Amino acid sequence: MYVCLCKGITERQLRAAIAEGKTEFKELKRELGVSSQCGKCVPVAMAILAEENAKVCEYYEVA
Repeated sequence: MYVCLCKGITERQLRAAIAEGKTEFKELKRELGVSSQCGKCVPVAMAILAEENAKVCEYYEVA
């Protein structure tokens, strides 16, 4: 699914960048350019970021 239509950024690209260690929104913006134009993608991108960061926290809590 496309998250950012202005830059053509997909959900898969966002999740891959987060998996590579970009765990803050400003890092995603710098790396991929998400939300650098109209900003309509911010809520979805933030939700994906929160979801992926929660997965990491769950892992550490269990381990």
